[in-house]
Amino acid sequence: MQIQPFNQTPPTLGNQFTDDRVLRSYLRRILPPEVLAEVELSLKEMGRLAGGELYQMQLADRLNDPVLTQWDPWGNRIDQIEVSPLWQMAERLAAEFGVVAAAYEGKYGRFDRTYQFALVYLFHPSTDVYTCPLAMTDGAARTLVTSGNQELIDRAVPHLTSRDPAQFWTSGQWMTESTGGSDVGLSETIAKLNAQEEWLLVGRKWFTSAATSQMTLTLARPEGNPPGGKGLALFYLETKEADGSLQNIEVLRLKDKLGTRKVPTAELMLTGTTAVPVMGLNNGVRNIVPMLHLTRTWNSVSAASFMRRGMALARNYAQKRIAFGAPLSEKPLHLDTLAWMQAETEAAFHLTFFLVELIGKDEAEVISEEEAHLLRLLTSLAKLTTGKQAVAVNSEVLEAFGGAGYVEDTGLPLLLRDSQVLSIWEGTTNVLSLDALRALGQSGEPLLALSNEIDRCLELVTDGRLQTAGSVAQTAVAHAMNWLQNNFANRDALEAGARRFALTLGRSLALAKLIEQAQWSLDVEGDGRPRAAACRFAQTAINQIQAINLEDALALAGDL
Repeated sequence: MQIQPFNQTPPTLGNQFTDDRVLRSYLRRILPPEVLAEVELSLKEMGRLAGGELYQMQLADRLNDPVLTQWDPWGNRIDQIEVSPLWQMAERLAAEFGVVAAAYEGKYGRFDRTYQFALVYLFHPSTDVYTCPLAMTDGAARTLVTSGNQELIDRAVPHLTSRDPAQFWTSGQWMTESTGGSDVGLSETIAKLNAQEEWLLVGRKWFTSAATSQMTLTLARPEGNPPGGKGLALFYLETKEADGSLQNIEVLRLKDKLGTRKVPTAELMLTGTTAVPVMGLNNGVRNIVPMLHLTRTWNSVSAASFMRRGMALARNYAQKRIAFGAPLSEKPLHLDTLAWMQAETEAAFHLTFFLVELIGKDEAEVISEEEAHLLRLLTSLAKLTTGKQAVAVNSEVLEAFGGAGYVEDTGLPLLLRDSQVLSIWEGTTNVLSLDALRALGQSGEPLLALSNEIDRCLELVTDGRLQTAGSVAQTAVAHAMNWLQNNFANRDALEAGARRFALTLGRSLALAKLIEQAQWSLDVEGDGRPRAAACRFAQTAINQIQAINLEDALALAGDL
């Protein structure tokens, strides 16, 4: 007699828009009713795809990594990269849904960005990080639009913002060299002027994440320019010749990475690649900042999106998995763990989408001076805060599945592997912490703007539990401001504490934005779940400021 073994029912996903209480409630609060009515149809359709066809294709596509073919059968160098079937579909859907275009069509004014990033939030976790080239495409379009270089605007922006898959281009962002990713002033790529007055780039780009894009923005040093970031120039180049071959570019190898394995990240050699200066022949690092600000925002949205995906799967599984006589969803300890994860997820969402609101206001030219100060600071704060949250939450997501969370063919490990890149790409936590310090400037106006925004979020709060949670945010920021004042003249102490300082600011503002949403939800929707999230998040490590003993740090991390 054959015994039928037990097989666990796997987790499933529904429509990722209609099932997302947090996203739908936020959009009801932020968007004018007529705008919400117009965009809901496309968001529902994206949610259907994300929880259905795309998710199933992602599971089936798990082993299809990009393939580099360097030589054809007759010995010709071709350097062709073939991406996965899911990526091919994602490119078409991204164009048709306007995942980039929605931000440039001017249909909803300052709400264009909110709509666009709601699409990104739904699209991201089911498309194997196809959002990577989309982020750089968005950043390139914004950089060109603000550059004033009309020839390049006319040439590239219509492609970058097209809804026609046949016309749609993606862009790369080729900055990282073997000399370092963050200290780009050490870049070794040289720009040489030939007899035809064309700039030719020569050098090695160690880490290019959109190697299949039709164009890129990149940094190079014009011959004769001084060393450092100011001596670099920002260049535009198109990657292919008219016949489809690479334009004096050699693909040395594809990177073998921990995660984001579907992203064709390549090491490239530029061997006289024709390029066009975007904004003069110096200050390239400063000129690429608009691109970095947007790619960091995409990074933050992707972090919140990955956390939401992990929670959707973990909650569904908890209802199906029976352990010790009852579903996991009825076990107090498991519920407590899921509650912490959900609180972190909601906090990351509201911090990130507040940044999106500010970007929308800035681009629509309706931003106040104080909001502009806050925007400069928040780009770094949101990215570093949510990047750390995504890794922590999705580590717990895998643990919530027990052994199944560690088995590749469940599709679960990619959540953690792909989340890990979010604290590295576009600036590590430490680099962004120092960026946040620089963003404060001498006046400290951005920090005052952040403190004022927290007060504004809390001034209309009437619920007692939310008022108590709000005092946690206010106390933490006051402590951070006091620490900054006391250490402002001590460069070593300031740098050593930069991460704790930045995380305190980021988590404090996240808590305040979560409380703002929670009070609205109580008043308008009669929903107490956002309040539960805010109160739970307030119990976590919001204030991370501590005295740092640099002698101890040297003893622990210095020479062995």
